[in-house]
Amino acid sequence: MSLSRLIKRRDKVPFAQWGDELKHFELPVDGRVDYARWLHPYEMTKSIHQSEVEGLRHFIKPGDFAIDIGAHTGDTTLPMALAAGKTGCVLALEPNPYVYEVLKKNAQLNPEKTNIVPQCLAATEYDGNFVFHYTDASYCNGGFRSQQLWPLFRRQHALTVRGRVLANLLEQDFAEWLPRLTYVKVDAEGYDCAILKSILPILVETRPVIRTEVFRKLLASERRDLFDLLADNGFDLFRYEEGAQPRGIPMTRDKLTAEKHFDLLALPRERDLAKAA
Repeated sequence: MSLSRLIKRRDKVPFAQWGDELKHFELPVDGRVDYARWLHPYEMTKSIHQSEVEGLRHFIKPGDFAIDIGAHTGDTTLPMALAAGKTGCVLALEPNPYVYEVLKKNAQLNPEKTNIVPQCLAATEYDGNFVFHYTDASYCNGGFRSQQLWPLFRRQHALTVRGRVLANLLEQDFAEWLPRLTYVKVDAEGYDCAILKSILPILVETRPVIRTEVFRKLLASERRDLFDLLADNGFDLFRYEEGAQPRGIPMTRDKLTAEKHFDLLALPRERDLAKAA
């Protein structure tokens, strides 16, 4: 079934604070991991898999610093934090105050294995309040519509969120961690390129691995802009694959329009060449 048909068949959801339920996962290497699952009707079932953690361990070592931009409930944050361990740090940004409550709970779980610092913030071009638009009245999925060149007809529910300049946040509050930055994940509903551009000096200096979303509604020109931003600054691009081997096929500018929606994995060219040698 196509995504558009799935959305059409959804029942309308009134505003409510849906709460969460605690789930437990037994991982072969990391043992028991607790995860709070948001009970919003539109939220997909999320699981924590050992293979995902092992894939991240290619890039994140114990004691490293990682950033999850668009962390949602923390389902991507938690595997990153397991890879970084208690001695590392994962900064998790989520601007939606309703889903942030679940992210905050997940940051508090597994304290003997992880160190997650959640922030109820969007990464924006200036500090202040911003209006995001969501597909339902309980704010499950949305983004910054005013920055997008394509219409989002279904996103009719406005929510005011707080934004900060990410580079300033990192340099002011996480300066001691920046030399250990090894991984950045961005999932910002089409705003990924602008966010990466806003922290480009940090990315060029610290050379982390980057996972970023190629949002389904991005125009061909926007996809090329994302590719050029990374490739021109010394990153080799691959299709991101979930699981223990996240490095997929090499990506070129032309391949970015072959699929509607997928993630990119950007490896610092010097690291990629060293691995090949």
